[in-house]
Amino acid sequence: ASRPAQVPSSQTGMQMGAVPTQQTPALAVQAPSVTFAAGQSELQQPITPMRRAIMDNMIASKQTSAHVTTFFEIDYSRIEAVRAKHKNRFRAQEGVSLTYTAFLTAAVSQCLKRHSYLNAQLKQDKILFKKEIHLGIAVAIQDPEPGLLVPVIRHADRMNLRGLARSIADLAQRSRTRRIAPDELFGGTFTISNPGSHGGLVVTPIINQPQVAILGVGSIERRPKVVQTTNGEALAICTMGLLSLSFDHRLVDGVTADAFMADLKQTLETWNTEP
Repeated sequence: ASRPAQVPSSQTGMQMGAVPTQQTPALAVQAPSVTFAAGQSELQQPITPMRRAIMDNMIASKQTSAHVTTFFEIDYSRIEAVRAKHKNRFRAQEGVSLTYTAFLTAAVSQCLKRHSYLNAQLKQDKILFKKEIHLGIAVAIQDPEPGLLVPVIRHADRMNLRGLARSIADLAQRSRTRRIAPDELFGGTFTISNPGSHGGLVVTPIINQPQVAILGVGSIERRPKVVQTTNGEALAICTMGLLSLSFDHRLVDGVTADAFMADLKQTLETWNTEP
């Protein structure tokens, strides 16, 4: 009988039979809730200006754009190898974490330069292609009420991984503590939303108007995958996750969206630069 193909040591991922490290993601923010008084069956609160703005923006986006979503599976094993090698030194030197979001932001920034239709806007009867790449990063906030802010990293394509990691950490912290400046919340040309940090497998986010696309990041975990080796196919444990792209079908065709995602997938899976 033939023997199963073996994964060489250079193969990203881990052979079946090895014991993967168990990782239980910790919630970055607690779920919002309310407290009922004794004997109280319901609680009425006014809709705050921030919640009203979120409501209006979400409805307006769905009424404006023809939403379609495409999904791609990503093997993050190469990126995980870089993180494992450098994350402790990076935190000690930079004072911030070397997160998957930083790698995703760097990859998206470079891919958008090659896919102009994803970095564009529709304005009446004209298409506005944006040369500058300003990435919005969705941040969940809690105090004094639950909500969502999308601070913008301007000229993200001009920044290296270190700069992006610092900017993401800074903008997220100042958003959560309500110290973000109003002009830092506008002018984005593309948005990244990361609900996967709480374990969500996949998401179909609503486009942040007047943009034409938004990337949704699903949870990243170790799981089995069939890989191709020099000896044929083998089963390995790899670091995997799903990405979704919600796009405005009025401007972005399916083949255009999938070409961008294929480029992003290749960029992430063949990552070969140090932080």
